[in-house]
Amino acid sequence: MTLASTETLTWELSGFGDEVDPDPRLQCAVLLALGASHIEVRSAWDINVVELDDARLAELDGIIRAAGLGVSAIASPVGKSDLTQPIEFELARLERAIVAADVLGAKYIRIFSFWQVEGTPIEDIRDEVISRMRQLAERAEKAGVVLLHENEKDIYGDTPERVLDIVQSVDSPSLRLAWDNANFVQVGVKPFADGFAALAPYIDYLQVKDATFSTGEVVPAGEGDGELQQTVTALRDRGFRGFASLEPHLTDANPLGGFTGPAGYGRAARAFRTLTDHAGVILA
Repeated sequence: MTLASTETLTWELSGFGDEVDPDPRLQCAVLLALGASHIEVRSAWDINVVELDDARLAELDGIIRAAGLGVSAIASPVGKSDLTQPIEFELARLERAIVAADVLGAKYIRIFSFWQVEGTPIEDIRDEVISRMRQLAERAEKAGVVLLHENEKDIYGDTPERVLDIVQSVDSPSLRLAWDNANFVQVGVKPFADGFAALAPYIDYLQVKDATFSTGEVVPAGEGDGELQQTVTALRDRGFRGFASLEPHLTDANPLGGFTGPAGYGRAARAFRTLTDHAGVILA
């Protein structure tokens, strides 16, 4: 579907709160100051969201609600394990993510498609990955939540072809895509040129960061090789109305997440607004 040229789109701005500070009150304050309406929850008080007990989840819910923010997604670590872990390990983590989604009022839960095994041909893990992803999607469907597969580097679904394989093979309304331009760059993919057309019908969520081909360094949106402007414009033209979630990774990036700090977070937000302003998209 193509957007009529006279129509203005509004996207809901969110961001990974723990890239601001471990304290969720400061997380919320910075996101509010940057014009966000939502927060993405990966951790609070330096505790991963799937490890927060019920009392902490209730406290976090109160803090977020008092700030007037919604929760765009639960940024779980589900699927960030290799296939030596039994599927029950990830199903248990998904159960906690579902509880968090229920408490915090989130529709989406971010997941991954399992680490590649060093020395093992990628095609040798394909069937097991698809089986596990299908089990996760079936549980999500029963719970009434939607899983967002993120194209993290070094997992099975880190290239457009394998991401498409996952989402088409599982074929579930409870498995959609979180699109990350920087992660594609870090595995040598031109995100828009090489992957957008095939994956666009499955994209529900935009994770905002950029990276350079030369070093793999993560940079603010539009300052790298991630074709962010083309992506934003194409999503606009398709009538995309989902979340855009800042994940700057400007100070630290590691397999479990990243950190930016308040000042860097502001820089990342302003860079992204430059792109959306150019495309005529409103962030709210």
